[in-house]
Amino acid sequence: MYKPLMAATLVAAALVLSACGKDASHASGAAPGADDAPVRISVGSYNLNNLPFFVADAQGYFKDEGLQVKTENFAQGGSKVLQALVAGSTDVAVGFYDHTIQMQAKRKDVTAFILLSRNSGLVLAGRNDGTFDPARPQTIQGMKVGITAPGSSSDFFVRHYLARNKIPETAVSLIGVGSGAAAVAALEQGKVDLLVNYDPAATLIAERKVGKILIDARSDAGARQVYGGLYPTSVLYAQSAFLQQRPQAVEKIVRAEQRALAFIADHSGEQIVAALPDSYVSGDRATYAKAVENARAIFTRDGRFVPEDLTTPLTVLSEFNDGVAQAKVDLSKTYTNAFVDRALAAGGGASATVAARQ
Repeated sequence: MYKPLMAATLVAAALVLSACGKDASHASGAAPGADDAPVRISVGSYNLNNLPFFVADAQGYFKDEGLQVKTENFAQGGSKVLQALVAGSTDVAVGFYDHTIQMQAKRKDVTAFILLSRNSGLVLAGRNDGTFDPARPQTIQGMKVGITAPGSSSDFFVRHYLARNKIPETAVSLIGVGSGAAAVAALEQGKVDLLVNYDPAATLIAERKVGKILIDARSDAGARQVYGGLYPTSVLYAQSAFLQQRPQAVEKIVRAEQRALAFIADHSGEQIVAALPDSYVSGDRATYAKAVENARAIFTRDGRFVPEDLTTPLTVLSEFNDGVAQAKVDLSKTYTNAFVDRALAAGGGASATVAARQ
């Protein structure tokens, strides 16, 4: 669980700001405790691990909570979003949990506040005429491996595989190819020999018969085989100062995401895809709906972190990241369940009102 001291700090900050908000509201006529100032949220890719954010955005859940969200999609992987967050050009990042571990190793206070995807969702695919055999790990040597971007979790997947099998990183060439249809095209066109990516890329590969899935970490069993445990991935995270300064806005974001998670759990792949605009759909809608069904098991229901699962990314990163291996990373500083628990306890507000209308 999140350290009591840090949790108390966040709650105290929320109470202070709430009190300030009430005083201001009496003078201005605004709703008591309101924090409706815009929030900049950046996302690294359209892979399905981030689906709950796309659903919340497309369905207007942020607006329902009284929050104006300005969204930017880098489409270049989570590492670019992390850079934007640290540089202060965005308030909240939609990215992977393992980046918060990296930041703690660098003594930067970056905290995840809601978990969207409880498992990796990654696959390693090869061309139909490829010669890599997972049963003979050494056959990966000399190959061009496509990843979403350097420093991304797909990058970590490859480095973990190499470290686990005592293969030097220089034995392969890592090439950033993005995600979705662009990544599939890189494999189909022979620009890479292997591709490490997420759905919808994995489903597109199978549907178009342009390659074959060789290692599949979408299921719990697959993740345990690859990583030794579940590997939490997509989260919303921010610098700790933002969580302390704007706790009401963060709680609104969490409530919107919890509604999106519930929507995903309670609807079919076809219904979920029908709720998305074309800009959020990679490939044709029928195939994308199949990808959603294939990825369904990776999503959480309420956004809570399970502390024991967070040790898996730390173990993986420590295998090849000297900075993480040598640092004494306190995992309790990388996440908090405080906002999720408060949103669940509140159980009302705009979320309940809108949900009752549906």
